[in-house]
Amino acid sequence: MSLDESNPTQPPEAKRKRGQGVGAVYETLKHEILNLTLEPGSPVDEVKLAERFGISRTPVREAMVKLAGEGLVVTLPNRFTIVAPIDFPNLSQFFDALSLMYRVTTRLAAANRTEEELAAIRELQDGYTKAVEASDVPAMIEVNRNFHAAIARAGKNRYYTKLFIRLLDEGRRLLRLYYSSYNDQLPRIYLQEHEDMLAAIAQQDIEAADRVAQAHAEQIVRQIQTAIVEDRRLNADISL
Repeated sequence: MSLDESNPTQPPEAKRKRGQGVGAVYETLKHEILNLTLEPGSPVDEVKLAERFGISRTPVREAMVKLAGEGLVVTLPNRFTIVAPIDFPNLSQFFDALSLMYRVTTRLAAANRTEEELAAIRELQDGYTKAVEASDVPAMIEVNRNFHAAIARAGKNRYYTKLFIRLLDEGRRLLRLYYSSYNDQLPRIYLQEHEDMLAAIAQQDIEAADRVAQAHAEQIVRQIQTAIVEDRRLNADISL
């Protein structure tokens, strides 16, 4: 008979093992969802996950709750869990929210950042530069997300930060979905926009930070919208 992992009287070692199990399942599935290894709408089987990680279903369920809270998985009325579909019908709302958060968080970072936070943002920008030079699209998408998340944290508003990270992760799935639409020009445009953003934050120029962030957001939204239109046109041509 196995230990009941929900029992508060169980040994500390068992609790630590459960916590490690939750973390392992959560981090692994989040990575696979964001990188489209697990595609939108695909089933998530708790029994198979428990077998895969060599743990009971309790920590798997806890990981599912965390992922659901971030909008990455959805439990259907029949209690069947799937990877959250990308909400294409409401993308205009997503783009509005994303654009606003780019501006708000960059403005706040310019006003509130510390030298340590500025150095951390610069280090991520250096990582983005390396990814661009290597034409490593998955790395570009991941480091770009972390770059903007670091800017949000430097703004010191945890509500904006939490919302923006969720939006960035959803955008990361979209970019991975349409990564083939990248060309050599766009990442270098983003690279320069990042440099302009960094300069404004370093100089604590709030208005310049707002301007650059707005232009950066508009560029990204245009790219995703163009990729979606091209994808639909291609699919329509294939079906003819």
